[in-house]
Amino acid sequence: MLRTSIPVLMTILAAGCAAQAPVDEQADAGLPVIEQTYISQGFENPEGVAAAPNGGYFISSVNGPGTEKGGNGYVSLISPQGQMVDRYWGAKLDAPKGMAVLGDTLYVADIDKIAMLDLETGNPDGSIPIEGAVFLNDMTTWGNAVYVSDSGTAMIHKISDGASEVWLQDEALLGGVNGLLGDGDRMLVATMGTGTLFSAAPDGTLTEIATGMENADGIGPVSGGGYLVSSWPGQIHYVAENGAVTTLYDVEAEEGPTQNDLTVIGDTVIVPNMRQNTVTLWKVSR
Repeated sequence: MLRTSIPVLMTILAAGCAAQAPVDEQADAGLPVIEQTYISQGFENPEGVAAAPNGGYFISSVNGPGTEKGGNGYVSLISPQGQMVDRYWGAKLDAPKGMAVLGDTLYVADIDKIAMLDLETGNPDGSIPIEGAVFLNDMTTWGNAVYVSDSGTAMIHKISDGASEVWLQDEALLGGVNGLLGDGDRMLVATMGTGTLFSAAPDGTLTEIATGMENADGIGPVSGGGYLVSSWPGQIHYVAENGAVTTLYDVEAEEGPTQNDLTVIGDTVIVPNMRQNTVTLWKVSR
């Protein structure tokens, strides 16, 4: 198994402000460079991201406690540059988090069910209950199916042909399972419990890539190899192909921007900041 090494450019938290490794140092070390481009506003506890058909992005807003079924959650549409296009794009939900697009449907993790919204109109198109679910969290597509993590039960569920099944469960390894990313012939899985990034084979076999990224959340690929992984309290890490971890951005303070479901689409990194009600867009390059 591959294990993380001590970060070579670990950023430092100072006076409650965000710390970021200098861009030239990142580049000189062969690391990807992340540069903030826009901060989008107008959300209420934003958590999830998915690509919209027009090149923009869907953003889910929990709008309250993450397990409260109050019907106050919603999905917004922002432009490719980050400007708000439609704050209330689709039908109201309970506490929407991760999202995934498959065919003409936007699938949304909503506590203990998967809500389905028409990709063009946002109108409700049914839902799929997940038996025994506690805290459905991140979602991804892989092959012809949608997968969703349940952070409360250490399970990953597979949704196909309108039905769900438990695809993987491992209380020891998948405690606080969160981020999912379909990646060719494997799925990448991030956990909050140990902050581990796993590679999962189609048969469910887990191989550790890196660990120590406590409260790991979203996962995104980087051109040229490796992955960005967010830790929701305030970090963005880079995981190299050999498992070495470098923290590129670090701010962990009571009012600091949280780094929730980090998603990479092309060279754009989209990160909801749940506590600040904002979404930060970054550009990633080498």
